[in-house]
Amino acid sequence: MTTTELTSSLISTLPGHYYTDAELFQLEQQRVFEEMWFCAVRAADLDRPGAFRTVSVGRESVVVSRNRAGEVRAFLNVCRHRGARLCTEEQGQVRRSFKCPYHAWTYDLDGGLVAAPNLASMPDVDRAAQGLIRVHVREWLGYVWVCLADEPPSFTETVEDVVAQRLGTAESITNYGVDGLALGRRISYDVRANWKLVIENFMECYHCGTIHPELTEVLPEFADGYAAQYYVGHGAEFGSEVEGFTVDGSAGFERLDGVTEDQDRRYYAITVPPQVFINLVPDHVIVHRMFPIAVDRTLIECDWLYTPGIIESGADISRSVELFDRVNRQDFDACERCQPAMASRAYRAGGVLVPVEHHIGEFHTWLADRLADTVQ
Repeated sequence: MTTTELTSSLISTLPGHYYTDAELFQLEQQRVFEEMWFCAVRAADLDRPGAFRTVSVGRESVVVSRNRAGEVRAFLNVCRHRGARLCTEEQGQVRRSFKCPYHAWTYDLDGGLVAAPNLASMPDVDRAAQGLIRVHVREWLGYVWVCLADEPPSFTETVEDVVAQRLGTAESITNYGVDGLALGRRISYDVRANWKLVIENFMECYHCGTIHPELTEVLPEFADGYAAQYYVGHGAEFGSEVEGFTVDGSAGFERLDGVTEDQDRRYYAITVPPQVFINLVPDHVIVHRMFPIAVDRTLIECDWLYTPGIIESGADISRSVELFDRVNRQDFDACERCQPAMASRAYRAGGVLVPVEHHIGEFHTWLADRLADTVQ
């Protein structure tokens, strides 16, 4: 094989500064995370009126809660008076209102200003105009998605259609009944790496034979380097001796009611830009949500979801949780080992992608389009 033939199979990655430049990261926060639909919280975490969670979305803190009618609401976590952080806890419960801990300006569960010290002596204050800044919300797959943009993009086109295009049909995801599943386990990871390294890692399996021995035992084709997202509708098949998607290949649980015969004994991975990974197996679903908080730091919440009956029965889910928890830790360790090299002169012009990784180039093109006219 000639040098030309060899290099023709390689395409370039992003240059190293895309993973280390703090100003570029701020631009990504603005153009990507603050303008697109962002999967913020699990809807069931907001189990009653006044239950709330705060999440980082781009450069903003957002409060997601339920009003007295049980409807989801989201607001920028900023008091309209002097800009103090309204909710200082990651999660909690209020009875009827949010009260700023600085000057006690108080807002109802729909964000309206209802009280403040000496407010009665200021009759010219427009309470409606001084309410909390609302954020667009949608509920889908049992999660609350938010968008900070004044005019959000189509949820169907940028979220639902992405999943349908990966699986081949819009109905394929509904077979898993994700919105009716119960949380079995949640593990949070603090990854010292740029968010793009995490996405790139999830999208390819060229590394699987090297660092994922447990996963390749369950899904033997991964040992050959072909990603779960290699082509539309592709689901990696369980090994012939494997009974379930567990750390030792032992039996899991009965398959989810809607899962079809052709989906049985297969694993499907879906990337929903900019920060969600969905993993589908016959008896449970795993959802990753990324929260990029610095150019070299990404927080990740990973939920393992099962039928409510399994969780209510107290069944042992540890073997299925352990499999992907190991995969996560192996992946995130690899990302953290790559992060320092992004600043090396050896990576100044970036690296290369081999053929089974070429689809990562599509992600790079997508990002470049989001940042168009602002980055050289």
